[in-house]
Amino acid sequence: MFCGKAKLITKLFRVLLIDEARDDFRLLDRGRQIMVAKLLKQLESNPYKGEHLGNKAGIDLTGYYKLYVDKKKIRIVYTVLEKEIVVKVIAIGPRKEMIVYHEALRRLGKVE
Repeated sequence: MFCGKAKLITKLFRVLLIDEARDDFRLLDRGRQIMVAKLLKQLESNPYKGEHLGNKAGIDLTGYYKLYVDKKKIRIVYTVLEKEIVVKVIAIGPRKEMIVYHEALRRLGKVE
């Protein structure tokens, strides 16, 4: 008979940045790097933390998510690969003029 405390078993996702997203991260100032790193760490246990992206303003990122950083000035665009237990980061950059979303589309080969 089992009398010990029950353990909650949760799977941790692996967060992977594509090469271009890694470059995006390196271009951020140190303060923003720290903020982004904290959010990426949170995605390991809560991959659906971000908001759904869809098809807006002619930018179709259906199936991808966004997270806000630095008072919504910076966005992280990512997808969740359930079977691989991976969060794949596509782009990190400014929201201004939809730059990060256009860049994500380009990286995904979905250029308008």
